[in-house]
Amino acid sequence: MGWVMMSERELNRVEVLAQVVDGRLTAETAASLLDVTKRQVFRLLRRFREDGPSGIRHKARGRAPNNRFRDAKRDYALGLIRESYGDFGPTLAAEMLAEHHGVKVSRETVRKWMIEDGLWLSRKQRRTFHQPRLRRECYGELIQIDGSDHYWFEDRGPACTLLVFIDDATSTLMHLKFVLSESTFSYFGALETYLTRHGRPVAFYSDKHTVFRVAQQGARTGHGMTQFGRALNELNIEILCANSSQAKGRVERANRTLQDRLVKELRLAGISDLEAGNAFLPGFIERHNMKFAKAPRRVDNLHRALNVEPDRLREILCYRDERYVGNQLAFSYDRRRIILEANEVTRDLPGKYVDSYEFADGRLEFRWKGISLPYCAFDKDQRVTHAAITENKRLGAVLEHIKAEQDKAPPKKRRAGKQRTVYTPTGRRNDGWNTLADRRMKAARAAGQGFDI
Repeated sequence: MGWVMMSERELNRVEVLAQVVDGRLTAETAASLLDVTKRQVFRLLRRFREDGPSGIRHKARGRAPNNRFRDAKRDYALGLIRESYGDFGPTLAAEMLAEHHGVKVSRETVRKWMIEDGLWLSRKQRRTFHQPRLRRECYGELIQIDGSDHYWFEDRGPACTLLVFIDDATSTLMHLKFVLSESTFSYFGALETYLTRHGRPVAFYSDKHTVFRVAQQGARTGHGMTQFGRALNELNIEILCANSSQAKGRVERANRTLQDRLVKELRLAGISDLEAGNAFLPGFIERHNMKFAKAPRRVDNLHRALNVEPDRLREILCYRDERYVGNQLAFSYDRRRIILEANEVTRDLPGKYVDSYEFADGRLEFRWKGISLPYCAFDKDQRVTHAAITENKRLGAVLEHIKAEQDKAPPKKRRAGKQRTVYTPTGRRNDGWNTLADRRMKAARAAGQGFDI
């Protein structure tokens, strides 16, 4: 007879019906076991006695379903998809077929057709696998850095960001610090502490946050590096940016562990603010490293001595730029008008560039060839730059600043009328066709009189 394809349900029916034929089960018990009526059991027994176990198999097995789409309709729909909707997903393609072509097919049927015809990949086929990267061999060779925005103090305090420095070779937590948000100055502060404690590593490994990488690589202006990158360059430390979160999985997994363990330990310690949290972190780092740190493949420590004086380090870890000095010894800086005081040094500065130094404590300094220049600053009356572009990771801190500024004073009233338009030169010159002398000449000629201009 050969092989007969049967489902598990049908095999279970064959086993129960065989017991009924042998007299080991009654028809009533069989109906209860198969969850059918007693009359259905007698129908199945008749087919079982006449055709054997193959008679229990479903009669429609192997036959095309009655509601099957014709091949012509399938080919027509796939032809339309290839021609006009080749890059569409199944759901959108089904909507376009129904809306523009009157072909009503469910999205799952369209998905099956597109997968069979090679126009769409299933979720399993689209899945990508990231091969694990081996650890670096030496301690201090590569330090992964990242910021984790989370409710670290749960409902006891506002959300903040934890800056995480982890060694790639050993998974050792090198430094942790609670800050309001990921910003250049927050990373400067964490970096200063790291360099003081451990020295200079070979390289840092980060994501493509704008603190570490210039967003527009093809910009015509600028130096091609951020303030953080400029500081690391002066310290002879390399900065590398990962192309995906999986590439820096060591620090990503550390963030997930910290969001579980550190949050609970902060709760047990009753800590609910940044200052107390930062004081708690050194002890937590020591306990964490004793439990999770690995031994490096090589015993070499590639951290180098800092060899930079504290004052010089602060000048490196600050926001530095250049400003062009106008004829009035004035220039703009961060929505402020800076006017240099006139002295023997500043009198020769119009038309030249001066160096600006903005420190984390808000102190602002301008220098010319290392000489500090006296100045006075005038703030423009605007609390926040209107419609400023704000990064997602800094949105919380910016909103807190806006709330605090709004509580201080009401906004400055501005005119709501028509704004003054800016004149755009057309390139055409006035040849005097409508001047007063020209109009007088035309009037005299019309009156038939000579006129001497």
